[in-house]
Formats: sequence, structure tokens, C-alpha cells
Amino acid sequence: MTDSLLHGFSKPAFPKPAFPGPVFSRPHDGPHALHPAGGLPAPLLQARSVTLEYATRHRVVRATHRVDLDVYEGDRFVLLGPSGCGKSTLLKAAAGFIQPVEGDFVLRGRPIHAPGPDRIVVFQEFDQLPPWKTVLQNVAFPLVASGRLPRHQARERALHYLDKVGLAAFADVFPHQLSGGMKQRVAIARALAMQPEILLMDEPFAALDALTRRRMQEELLRLWDEVRFTLLFVTHSIEEALVLGNRVALLSPRPGRVRAEINSHEWDLASIGGTAFQAASQRIHRLLFEEETEEVRA
Repeated sequence: MTDSLLHGFSKPAFPKPAFPGPVFSRPHDGPHALHPAGGLPAPLLQARSVTLEYATRHRVVRATHRVDLDVYEGDRFVLLGPSGCGKSTLLKAAAGFIQPVEGDFVLRGRPIHAPGPDRIVVFQEFDQLPPWKTVLQNVAFPLVASGRLPRHQARERALHYLDKVGLAAFADVFPHQLSGGMKQRVAIARALAMQPEILLMDEPFAALDALTRRRMQEELLRLWDEVRFTLLFVTHSIEEALVLGNRVALLSPRPGRVRAEINSHEWDLASIGGTAFQAASQRIHRLLFEEETEEVRA
């Protein structure tokens, strides 16, 4: 991988946790509770007391309530919660598609007011690729349209990232000729080719079959290990959150609040099915659902 292709990405030496096993912390423990003490950099992305609402025909729905998050450079930060907890709404606000009614999102200390090339989103829908463009054209087009690179350099970078996701041999085919998993790999290559400050992924593997989903999870972890991009990832799967994230924020049912944060460095795909992994999954399930039931009863 050449320096020119990697320009814009950093590869920090990611610290190992100084404690065994997953660490569960409450939001009031502070934004840095999951990081080893001392020498912390400033967060890359912050949610500061973010409240989000949207209107239906009959009422205004509060999606999240005063959410605080700190995402550091090189993080694989996962938003985990049940359907309707506001996790996708938070990601859209981080992308600049919607504005909070209270609080704000900031990137490197600058408030986010609109979408920008420093935040690229990968959605779960397979039709996010223009069908009239080839795979190579789909990946190169944003680089040219945004003025980031001239056409020949955009083609070179697009081919590089297609190779990274194992699709260089499919550069000249059209999206309708690809499987769902292959389309998602093209979308990831297109996003990484833009070399954003942060990659935003909204349940990108939810519509895939189990075997393809597992392969895509492996591919994403491999890409992160090579490039060390910063990732904000939304899922409702406890298993997926533990294996893909190094930090996981648990969101309560609507309105979404940060119920706890987890340091999940130790888990990977090989951990699934193990006793410790299952115990952590069960505790997360209790934090997400059983405590909510107790609060309602109270």
C-alpha cells in the first residue's frame, strides 16, 4: 500500500486494555472510563447531550435523550440497542443529515451542520450503487465529483480499494451482476477510497444471509487492521457488536439513552460460542432489556 493511497488515514498503535474481560461502565463514570488512564487524545467525534426528535402525522417522537459519546481516532465504536432506540438516528445526525433539537455533534471540535466528505455512510440497502455505472466507476465517481482527485488518480485509488475488498476482477461489471455481499463490499471500497475522517455504517450486513454476514464481518476487521480507519457502526446484534467493536455503547429503548459502555477488545469471531462470550452477551441482554422492565414497573 503506497503512502499516497494511505494519505488521510492514521495507524495508531492501539492500546491493550489494562484489565481482563469486558468492562461495563455507567455513563456517569465519565467519557474516558473505557480507556487506560493517562495520555488520552482529544476525541475525534463527540455527541454532546444530543437529543433528537422527528415528527409523525400525529405527534413528535423523541428518538434520543441527552446522549453523550466520545469516539477516538482508530476506534471501532458500536451503537447497540433494540429497534427504535435511536441508534440509526444518531448515526444520521453524526453524518449531518439531521440536526439535534438539543446538544450537538462535533468533529475535531467543529460542530456538524451538514453532510461532508469527512463522514461517509454505508447503508444496508443493496441499491445504493448507481446501476448504470460499472463497479470501478461507482468507486471512482465520488473522488472525481468531489474534486479530490483527477480521473486517472481516482481510477488508481478505486482499483486499489477494490483489490482490498477482493473485487478487482469485477471492476468492469455492473451492480446487477453482483450478489448482495459483493455490492456491500463495493460500497465499503467506495467509502474507504474517499479516506474519510470517520466511516459510518448503518447495519450494513443486516440483510445478508448468515454465512455472507460472517464473511463480511471478517473482511471489515481485516480492512480495519490494515488501514485503521475510525468506525461508527450501528447494529441490533449483540454478537456482532462484541466481535466488531472495541467499544460498545448500549442504548435503552426509546428515547435512547446511553445505559452503559463496554470495552470489547478481547472478543473476535473465534470467541463466539465460548463460555465467557456467552456470559458477556447475557449480561448485555439484561442491561438492554431487563433493567428497562424494572424501571417501567417502578
